[in-house]
Amino acid sequence: MFETLVAIAAFAGAIVASLAGFGVGSLMTPVLAMRYGMHLAVAMVAIPHVIGTALRFWFLRGSLDRRVLLTFGVTSALGGLTGAVLHSWIGGRVLAYILAALLIFAGLTGLLGIQLRFGRGGAWIAGALSGLLGGLVGNQGGIRAGAMLGFDVPKEAFVATATAVALLIDGARVPVYLYTEGAALMNVWRIIAVATVAVIIGTIAGRAILGRIPEATFKRVVSGLILLLGISMLFVG
Repeated sequence: MFETLVAIAAFAGAIVASLAGFGVGSLMTPVLAMRYGMHLAVAMVAIPHVIGTALRFWFLRGSLDRRVLLTFGVTSALGGLTGAVLHSWIGGRVLAYILAALLIFAGLTGLLGIQLRFGRGGAWIAGALSGLLGGLVGNQGGIRAGAMLGFDVPKEAFVATATAVALLIDGARVPVYLYTEGAALMNVWRIIAVATVAVIIGTIAGRAILGRIPEATFKRVVSGLILLLGISMLFVG
């Protein structure tokens, strides 16, 4: 039963990630943490996450917006890694509530059609702040997607660029998890394998769904997903 629950969470998270650029960690981590604790759960999720992220980027590599990646994306990745390092000292429930409020704000403004726009300087700042806060709380994808709503890019470019940033972060953190948690990860290899297969299938399915969403409604779909994530974080703290 637990393996089935993990597979469902991984599959659903991969579909959401294919539409919004985040979702695998948001859905899988709480499920795995119920049995293995948050510390090991984060390391477990990193493996299917990086595989799904790499596959999603491969599908959308031609749509990457290099301007957004080299401004917002780079500072978001650096801020996220910095926040992850500082997480054990600064992270806490208050910051989680702040992040939840920001996600709800970003989701509501998107659903209401209120357009926020970032210039080049704003992109650097938005990337650094969203990455830092996401890293401190441990949920980088949602706040990154929320900030990226401020860029006027097509849906494929939105997901491709968000995915490229996630891939940069995964490339830095996965080797660390393999080094520090290698023995523990080997003991749960079956669960990781189940999650990885489900993420791959979900990523392929999500790619097909993305192609069917009209461009005009894409940002509202992303905004709705961000709003739901913010509400869920508000309840779990």
